[in-house]
Amino acid sequence: MRACLRRARSTVALLLLLVAANGARAEAPSPWLVVLGVGQDGGVPQAGDPRPERWADPAVRRRVVSIGLVAPASARRWLFEATPDLPAQLAELDRIAPVPGPAPRLAGIFLTHAHIGHYLGLAFLGHEAIGARGVPVHVMPRMASFLEENGPWDQLVRYGNVRVERLAAEAALPLGDGLSVTPLLVPHRQEYSEVVAFRIDGPHRSVLFLPDIDSWKAWDEAGTRLEDVLATVDVAYLDATFFADGELPGRDMSGFPHPFVRTTMDRLASLPEDERGKVRFIHLNHTNPALDPASAARAEIEARGFRVAEEGERVGL
Repeated sequence: MRACLRRARSTVALLLLLVAANGARAEAPSPWLVVLGVGQDGGVPQAGDPRPERWADPAVRRRVVSIGLVAPASARRWLFEATPDLPAQLAELDRIAPVPGPAPRLAGIFLTHAHIGHYLGLAFLGHEAIGARGVPVHVMPRMASFLEENGPWDQLVRYGNVRVERLAAEAALPLGDGLSVTPLLVPHRQEYSEVVAFRIDGPHRSVLFLPDIDSWKAWDEAGTRLEDVLATVDVAYLDATFFADGELPGRDMSGFPHPFVRTTMDRLASLPEDERGKVRFIHLNHTNPALDPASAARAEIEARGFRVAEEGERVGL
């Protein structure tokens, strides 16, 4: 009898383990994003920097602003921005989130606007390099026309390296896997295209990606308040091109089309700690002292409850 009871208990325990294992397998892994670059369009160090020690020191280098979005359940990946550092950023994405298939192994690319750090990397999809086939490039209408009507980008379209997909402001684009991306118009220099931020929604969390804006006041005047958007997301990557006035010696920076980091911190200073903690500054110019983790600027940012984005950091969605 005792032997029968022992066998019964063992059978029940095995069944419980199998049920638990099956339940674990049934829960699909959540999407996540990774920061692939934090620098302003010129990267760090910037072209023309005459100091050889900066070029020789890997600790100084920062790639141009970009994030990758990964959906493990469907083995798909997206890039936000196609930067001049795209080859290295693709290699990093392959290292941390490998998926099968021919290069570039992307389900799509989202572009905020037509300034050099944000779209020049599309050239690497052409027949001189990857020779990609039909990579969806999600852009606003003016940006779409710019790519379709101007060389060398129109060649990417004609050769079928990319497929231009038009977005609409504030219209969410479902990606599957519980993901969606919504473009939000922001005021910034619009020589060739609109400028947008992206809200990235996952099954559990949301992220705002806003690398460029003229000023928060200009966004107010356009009908959108930073505080209101911040309240609806879990993490916000915000324009941090320059830390403060005086950063560029001998130049009047009052009219520069970016909010200073100090300006953003002052604006949000009265918010609760958990709201300020959502902010991660990104798109730092090569002159920005906050690039240095040991700087007084970095210490000030952290003391006031904010963070600077770091290459390689991940956010679960």
